Amino acid sequence: MSKTFYVTTPIYYVNDVPHIGHAYTTVAADVIARFRRLVGDRVFFLTGTDEHGQKIERVALASGEKPIELADRVVERFKGLWEKLNIQNDDFIRTTEQRHNRAVLELFRRVNSRGDIYLGEYEDWYCVFDETFWTETQLGGSRTCPDCGRPVERLKEESYFFRLSKYEKPLLEFYENNPDFVQPSFRKNEVLSFVRGGLRDLSISRTSFSWGIPIPDNPKHVIYVWFDALTNYITAAGFPEDQERFDETWPADIHLVGKDILRFHAVYWPAFLMSAGLPPPRKVFAHGWWTVEGEKMSKSKGNVVDPYAVVDEFGADVLRYFLLREVPFGLDGDFSRGALIGRINGDLANGLGNLVSRSLGLIEKYFQSKIPVPASLEPIDARIREKALVTSEQVEEAMNEVAFHKALSAIWDFIAFVNKYVDESAPWALGKSGNKERLRSVLWTLVESIRVIAIQIYPFMPKSAHEIWKRIGFSEPIESQSFVQAKEWGLVKSGWPIEKGAGLFPRFDDK
Repeated sequence: MSKTFYVTTPIYYVNDVPHIGHAYTTVAADVIARFRRLVGDRVFFLTGTDEHGQKIERVALASGEKPIELADRVVERFKGLWEKLNIQNDDFIRTTEQRHNRAVLELFRRVNSRGDIYLGEYEDWYCVFDETFWTETQLGGSRTCPDCGRPVERLKEESYFFRLSKYEKPLLEFYENNPDFVQPSFRKNEVLSFVRGGLRDLSISRTSFSWGIPIPDNPKHVIYVWFDALTNYITAAGFPEDQERFDETWPADIHLVGKDILRFHAVYWPAFLMSAGLPPPRKVFAHGWWTVEGEKMSKSKGNVVDPYAVVDEFGADVLRYFLLREVPFGLDGDFSRGALIGRINGDLANGLGNLVSRSLGLIEKYFQSKIPVPASLEPIDARIREKALVTSEQVEEAMNEVAFHKALSAIWDFIAFVNKYVDESAPWALGKSGNKERLRSVLWTLVESIRVIAIQIYPFMPKSAHEIWKRIGFSEPIESQSFVQAKEWGLVKSGWPIEKGAGLFPRFDDK
């Protein structure tokens, strides 16, 4: 059986409710999963929550809850948001599940059996928020975390260590043999620099808190968060109990992560897997961060964007489109209300919405809401066909590069091209003059263009694509289609009933 295409988000900490950054990664993974299904792949899309560690224990204590009560409560916020955003994940993993506990302990056992785990003592500076240790050299005399800026604590305790130093050369060889492992390509240098700088053995257990998975032979130790958390990706793939499913699913084709956790996924994770005799993932793609109105998001500034509120006001498809169109995936971006409304009124209402509305409105007016039979096609019509097929190739190429903005830019370039065709062909004038033969060809060409566009936008804007699909007369769901049909021309049938319907994208005033 062919391998399943496996895409993951990071598992999200349950110390706080979901924000725009969580939505960004998860929408991106959903778009990849939907596109891969369109091209005919069997897909496994995983997301979930990271529920262990000192940070969770402290937040729960501060709110008067048990850690599992905090986790149970916050998990529902994540699941509710994914439903609201039309996320079609195949599994949702929680690190507090028994299947995950078993996978972590089996991974620990295998790595330990290779002699790659030993008991020692750790003393260094520790950031509770990032669950990260820092050396004096890395802090450079500061007492704040280089990643998040929060105060670090001096920590000295007995700890189990993973022999990360042993894997410096194997990792460098792996990167050389797999040049596309870290994406975007400019992030690869950060990883190479970190590894070439010398790897220290990694503390993988703690005794100063109890909220985690205990080590069976020494239960005062709980397994440190990254050895625990990263294992989720193989847990959900069937490790260690369902070998057949694991073989079909692993390695993951792409881990989507924020740039702040690239090191853990591109260095620690493949080293753990190499030690256990398991293949590393095929690709780790690190995206950028979002600022808000030009400023860093923070609770103290009160500018954290609530994706629930954005969806309630503007709709899920609008947020999905904006997040992946506004900035190249991999770079930092800025979220502003003005930019969002600009995309709605320009790209969505004036672009796609206007094309669908006026095309179907003319068929309603002149052909009793039924797709007309085209007459002979002219060179201008052929150019629409050529542009449609080229656009589908561009979309597929961009999606294979994880370049969402390129795919969307190509689609909207085609939409603008078709809108220009409407203006040049002037079907309203053809109707008034009684030139029904030419009018039939123009309107048929428009509906066929809209069919192709609906398939192209489906991974990004599934609700809108479904609505357009229904309005142009298709009875079977759009998700049952193949992307191959976006590379073909002439699939709409004359005589099918269409429905103009209300405007797809209401305009907004930027108040």
